[in-house]
Amino acid sequence: MRGLTLALGTVLLLAGCADMSPTQQRALTGTTGGAAAGAVIGAIAGNAGLGAAIGAGAGLAGGLLYNAHKESEQAAYQAGVQAGRNNRASSSSY
Repeated sequence: MRGLTLALGTVLLLAGCADMSPTQQRALTGTTGGAAAGAVIGAIAGNAGLGAAIGAGAGLAGGLLYNAHKESEQAAYQAGVQAGRNNRASSSSY
């Protein structure tokens, strides 16, 4: 029964993320991952709550930095595609 509850909870959690933007998904992933890692490290150090809070903040910052990198990468790709289209259009008119 416990396994079924866990599986159902996981499915519902993932379904809730379906209509989030990529920025929101990366921020959430960074925050939850950071909070989990911070809680583990904080538990070892003696304060899991403080560790989770610090980890969540660091994870959020990391998720947003990763998002900025991916958006920059996508913008560069789109600029290359557009330059290729412009080059093809100008060379085919001769």
